[in-house]
Amino acid sequence: MREADTNPDVENLVQAFNVSRETIDRLRVYQSLLGKWQNSINLVGPATLRQFWTRHVADSAQLASLVSPLARNWVDLGSGGGFPGLVIALMWAGRPALDGGVVHLIESDGRKCAFLKTVIRETGAPAMVHEGRIEEVRQQNPETFAGVDVVSARALAPLDKLLFMSASYFDIHTIGLFMKGRGWQDELTACRDSWNMGLEVVPSKTDQEAKILVCRQPEPRQSDLG
Repeated sequence: MREADTNPDVENLVQAFNVSRETIDRLRVYQSLLGKWQNSINLVGPATLRQFWTRHVADSAQLASLVSPLARNWVDLGSGGGFPGLVIALMWAGRPALDGGVVHLIESDGRKCAFLKTVIRETGAPAMVHEGRIEEVRQQNPETFAGVDVVSARALAPLDKLLFMSASYFDIHTIGLFMKGRGWQDELTACRDSWNMGLEVVPSKTDQEAKILVCRQPEPRQSDLG
């Protein structure tokens, strides 16, 4: 019997986020590779490895509902073990070719990049790995990152620093999906004097204390430009 039929966490994922059975199969491949690579590279917190479907996959999958179905160019910053970007790419793998898109995974650690490339190769996920610093990758690939639809990050940096790193990826239509834990209000307060932006705070569906900060058109205030 398939795991999706016996594992309640998998079944809940299917029902809550409209995840196809084909995507579940790809996610199982991802889970297997994560377990193997975790032995030599710290991709996720060791204590969370057994919570793959809830702590990592479901947490990542919830972002899909916040994005237009027409989105085609997604940038995930500091992808690490692949959350949320690689999960989104695996969900996109089932979309019709004309509606397809690419998730760009930006990561500075070469070992983690090798892991991400392995998962992409084994699953056929529509994703590309870019090794390097976030700001430098943008400068080196101006055409690739023209017209970005979504910028995402999970547990990467405080919001103020995250905005400085990611602002160049934003266009007038780009949305930022920044996943934050219980300290999100303090982070927001810390950057209010430094940034102008459109902001919506969306409750996380997987953690009562967490929020998703939906940002639009972040711009540094003039006093921070000098």
